[in-house]
Amino acid sequence: MRNLQVLLARYPDGPVTTDCYQFREADVPEPADRDVVVRHIYLSCDPYMRGRMRPGPNAFKLGEPIPARVVGEVLRSRHPEYQEGDLVWDFLTWAEYSLAPDGKQLRKIDPALGPISNAISVLGMPGLTAWVGMYDIADATAGETVFVSAASGAVGQLAGQLARVRGCRVVGSAGSAEKVDHIVNTLGFDAGINYKTEDLGARLDALCPDGIDVYFDNVGGATLDAVLSRINRGARIPVCGQISRYDDPDAAQPRNLHRLEAQQATLTPFHVANHMDRYDTVIPQIAELLRDGRIRYFEDIVYGIDNAPEAFIQMMRGDNLGKRLVRVGPDPTI
Repeated sequence: MRNLQVLLARYPDGPVTTDCYQFREADVPEPADRDVVVRHIYLSCDPYMRGRMRPGPNAFKLGEPIPARVVGEVLRSRHPEYQEGDLVWDFLTWAEYSLAPDGKQLRKIDPALGPISNAISVLGMPGLTAWVGMYDIADATAGETVFVSAASGAVGQLAGQLARVRGCRVVGSAGSAEKVDHIVNTLGFDAGINYKTEDLGARLDALCPDGIDVYFDNVGGATLDAVLSRINRGARIPVCGQISRYDDPDAAQPRNLHRLEAQQATLTPFHVANHMDRYDTVIPQIAELLRDGRIRYFEDIVYGIDNAPEAFIQMMRGDNLGKRLVRVGPDPTI
C-alpha cells in the first residue's frame, strides 16, 4: 500500500511554482505503543503556509512532507483513546497517511455537526480565527461599519457574516465579479468591491461614507493603506493575514500608520494558535449559527494528492471561492 507524500523541494523566490515540490512514495507507517496511523481524507491549503516556505526558524524543512491540517480516519491504533474507524483531525502532513505519535493532539470529529471537512474549515481553525478577530479583538457592535478584505476566502467569508449577525453594516472586497456577487447575494454582505477592476479608495468612500469602524485585514499592503485613511476614531483592525506581502516580504509598509494615533485606533496582529483556549467554547456556537441558517460556509475542494501543489498555487493566485481543501481519500460519511 503506497503512501504518497508531498515534500518541499526548495524555497520559492517569489510566487510558489510546481518545481518547489516533489513527490515521494513511502511505506505506510507502523504504530508503536500509543501511536495512531491516520488515513487522510482532506488536506488544508492555507496562505500562512507561504510564510513558512522561506528560510528561518519557523521554516518548513526541505525534503520533508509539508505540515498541514488534516481530516482523516484512524487506520490503525495502539492508543486506548482511539479506535479504528474514528474520524479525527490534527496537524499532520500533505500525504496519504501519517503517524500520530502518542495520539499527538488528535481531536475526534462528530459527523452530526456537519460535513467532516468542516473540522478544518468553518468548525476548525478558520472558524475560530474569524470569531476571535471579529468578536474578541474587534468587538464589532451593532450599527458599526465593517470592512473585510479577501471576503470570499476561508476566514473572510465567515468574519463578514459574524459582523452581520452582530448587526453591523458589512462591506467586503474580492478579486472577481463572481466573488463580489457571491459575498453580496449569497453571504449577505451589504456591498462588495472588486479590487482588481475598481478604484478601492473611491469605492470605500462611496460605500463607507461615514468611515470604517472595524477592518478585518487578510491582505495588508495597499488595501490596509487605503483603509487607514478612512478609519473612524476608536477603530479596531484585527490583522489576520498579509497575503499581498507573502511573496515579497520586503514590500513597502503602509504609509498611513500615523492614522492609528490620530484616530486613537488599534491595529492588532494575531495568530489563532494563541487562542486555542477558546476552541471548545466558540466552535459549538458557530455550529449553532450554521444549523440555524444564520451563516453559510463554502469550501472549494480539489481532488487528488497529486494535485495538492497546484491547488495551493491556485489559491495563492485567488482562484478559489471559499476554503481551499484537497480530498485525498474516500470520505466514509458521503
